[in-house]
Amino acid sequence: MSTTTTKYKTILKPSEEILYKDKKSKFYGYTFPIQSEDEVKPIIESLRKKHHTANHVCYAWQLGIDDIRYRANDDGEPNNSAGMPIYGQIQSFEVTNILVAVARIFGGTKLGVGGLISAYRETAKIAIQESKIVERKLLNHYKIQFEYSEMNQVMAFIKKLQLEISSQKMDNKCEICFSIERENENQMLKQIASLHKIKVSKLD
Repeated sequence: MSTTTTKYKTILKPSEEILYKDKKSKFYGYTFPIQSEDEVKPIIESLRKKHHTANHVCYAWQLGIDDIRYRANDDGEPNNSAGMPIYGQIQSFEVTNILVAVARIFGGTKLGVGGLISAYRETAKIAIQESKIVERKLLNHYKIQFEYSEMNQVMAFIKKLQLEISSQKMDNKCEICFSIERENENQMLKQIASLHKIKVSKLD
């Protein structure tokens, strides 16, 4: 995704369990919204406990919008036969901040690498289709610093642009941190440039 991206797609909440069958093997698919890699391990461990007879719990995740990070895990299946087909569906649906996991219970008949790729891909596809996909607007975060005497013009500016305040410190030297939709960022910067005795800085 380019640096001019102002929106992205993700899922609203964890999906319901879906079941896909192929030659008596059962594939249980799930999706989860995530904000950090740290969330992945506990979720996968909970799925291993839920499906304690599963031979494999394979998954893929993606995080980020401008700077994308991802991982695909085959969990003992043949190389690239599970994790990457799952990740391919994340790319196909153009969603991010998501974990897709598939637990497989072996049915006694080997599927072969091609069969595994198809089964994991289809399970992931159905799981994402069954999820509530939402579009989010990207926010950028700023801090403005000003003298207390400038309070009225600053608050009028914040109200006018409907900025979302995350923190504020009011003293002789005042400081307000806020978020703004990326698509409105240029408008905000032009207007804040017209204010007097105001220092604005972008936060990471």
